[in-house]
Amino acid sequence: MIKTALVPIAEGSEELEAVTIIDVLRRAGVEVTVASASEGKNLQISGSSGINIVADKMLNDCVESTYDLIAVPGGLPGAEHLAIHPVLDSLLREQGQQGRLIGAICAAPALVLASKGLLLDKIATCYPSYQQALEAREVDSQARVVVDGNYITSQGPGTALDFALELVEQLCGVVKREEVGAPMVLTTSATAYY
Repeated sequence: MIKTALVPIAEGSEELEAVTIIDVLRRAGVEVTVASASEGKNLQISGSSGINIVADKMLNDCVESTYDLIAVPGGLPGAEHLAIHPVLDSLLREQGQQGRLIGAICAAPALVLASKGLLLDKIATCYPSYQQALEAREVDSQARVVVDGNYITSQGPGTALDFALELVEQLCGVVKREEVGAPMVLTTSATAYY
């Protein structure tokens, strides 16, 4: 059975994180839906570095869908836009209640997940400047990627490959992670499991 993932993006999303997540998941055979949270039904967003990314559909059109994983990129002001999007709020809360996978990187663990109280009983990490404000049971400031139950969090652009490969492992298993990671010449793991 094909695994599915939703990657929401907004004006100011961190391009390196978003594209790395999308690319690595697709290399693993995951059916990835890139969804724009932009106002005005604009599929194209301009990322935090001014690089344009074109989504597959609007986030509002994902409300009736179920995904094995929702993976939220960071970047500013992208994470702020995603944090206040009502459809993403609903999707994330349902995802958490059903025990399905939720991933967030950079500012997104603090601004998107923690702002909704989704990490209160979890160990998590995020971009270093947000770690003191991260409302979680515990903040792991050392790990590049943290897995606690169905939540996967990571620190930022420099950890995007580790994060994306961990998403593959959580969705598809360690063998698939190795199949995807080996041709990318990335074989190390810096993940903390709880």
